[in-house]
Amino acid sequence: MTRTEMMAQLVEEVPIDALTDPTDYENAVDAAARETEWAFPVSTDFKIHWQMERAKRYLFFYLATQTAQKFKIKQISLNQKFDHYFKLIDKLDKDFATVVDERPDEFASVDVYRLFGSKIDAGFAVDPLGRDITYRSDQQVIVKP
Repeated sequence: MTRTEMMAQLVEEVPIDALTDPTDYENAVDAAARETEWAFPVSTDFKIHWQMERAKRYLFFYLATQTAQKFKIKQISLNQKFDHYFKLIDKLDKDFATVVDERPDEFASVDVYRLFGSKIDAGFAVDPLGRDITYRSDQQVIVKP
């Protein structure tokens, strides 16, 4: 999914008229890409889902900050909106932290086999005649899984 496609889908899924800045959707998609460290185009369903979730989180944060500017003392009910926004943002952050812990292979930018350490050979080496050449300077330990 390209950046443009993700923005179009985000506008469709989260149509917020209260967002005053037309670049909020662009900023949300860019912030999600920076946070997940996934470059566009995003290819797997897992990455598309979580990049969209993070973009929605940023949209709700933008909405909360823009609503805060319009806050007036006599509008007590507006406080409930803030509570709902921040509860929603907190839930989205917790869900993201959980998935980062559960799926480090997707977020570490590391090959999966490198997440579990490395195989190091025994370190002993012999030449074709059976002589010990373990401590020669040209001997290297194999560090491949």
